[in-house]
Amino acid sequence: MVPWYSAFIVGGILCLIGQLVMDLTKAQITPGHILVGYITSGAILSGLGLYQPLVEIGGAGATIPLSGFGHLLTQGTLKAVEQKGLLGAFSGGIEAAAAGITAAVIFGYIAAVIFNPKG
Repeated sequence: MVPWYSAFIVGGILCLIGQLVMDLTKAQITPGHILVGYITSGAILSGLGLYQPLVEIGGAGATIPLSGFGHLLTQGTLKAVEQKGLLGAFSGGIEAAAAGITAAVIFGYIAAVIFNPKG
C-alpha cells in the first residue's frame, strides 16, 4: 500500500519539472511540447522497465499525469503483443486506454451541453 503523501510528492515533482522546463526556456518549450514529452518519456521509461518502480512509490502521483498515460499505452501494447502477436502492437495501447478516453469524451460532451462558453 502506497502512503497517501507519496502521490502528492511524486506528482508534484513531475509537475515541478514541467513548469521549470517551460520557465527556464522562455517560451521555446510550450505546454504542447511538455505534453508530448511527458507521454513519450513515460512510454520510453515504461518500455525500459523504469516507470513501474515510480508507480510503486508514487501510486496515483505517477499514473495520473501524462507520463502515466504513456506508461499505460506501453504496458497495454506489450501485453497485447504477447497475446496477439504483431497485431497487438497496433491495438494494445488503445484497448488499455479505452475506458479513460471514453470517459474524457463523455464528460467533455456533458460539460459542453451544461455550460455555455463565454468568449
